[in-house]
Amino acid sequence: MERLNEIKSIWRNADVVTFDVDSTVIQEEGIDELAKFCGKENDVVALTHRAMQGDLTFRQALLERLNIIKPSLVQIKQFLASHPLKLSPGIKTLITALKTRKKQIFLISGGFHCLIAPVATCLDIPLENVFANRLKFYFTGEYAGFDEAQPTADSGGKTKVIEYLKNEKGFKTVVHIGDGATDLETISIADLFIGYGGNVVRESVKLQSSWFITDFNELVDAL
Repeated sequence: MERLNEIKSIWRNADVVTFDVDSTVIQEEGIDELAKFCGKENDVVALTHRAMQGDLTFRQALLERLNIIKPSLVQIKQFLASHPLKLSPGIKTLITALKTRKKQIFLISGGFHCLIAPVATCLDIPLENVFANRLKFYFTGEYAGFDEAQPTADSGGKTKVIEYLKNEKGFKTVVHIGDGATDLETISIADLFIGYGGNVVRESVKLQSSWFITDFNELVDAL
């Protein structure tokens, strides 16, 4: 009980809250949905599952999935136009509550900036507060790879972003919330990691989280 009170105190006093996006802020895995849209679903879902369980390095999984999908700029635009956002229940209420308390909010994702930008806009999070991978396209609009210099293109990428927020931006107390293996890595740098299982429960995350929730209202109530 004492430990839980201590955890909730860190949560209340955080000046920054960082969120994973896929299966956390939104209900789906964006790369899987894009693969489905491009007719490459089966091959990609298997790789996503292995990546989430930590069986592949993140870069391996990202490279292999993108080499299967090879999304063109036209396909990305069509996907966004035809695919309404599926926000996780309670996330809007939580974001509003955090903003009311003057907390800074960042989205840190191994997904793609072009797919996450509409999520940030919907939640009124500035685009400069989004750290995610960036797809590259040839002038013809065909897929040309991804920006390998982004920190989120590697395992440990979310940890690097939080290090940057603390060391370069001077934020004192950072709480990270997420559902997957790459989120779990932030335990080494975040002041608190909160595991989220409202869309999918990953046993490794559930077991290693200081605080594991399945309903964002629990975090609203604890504020």
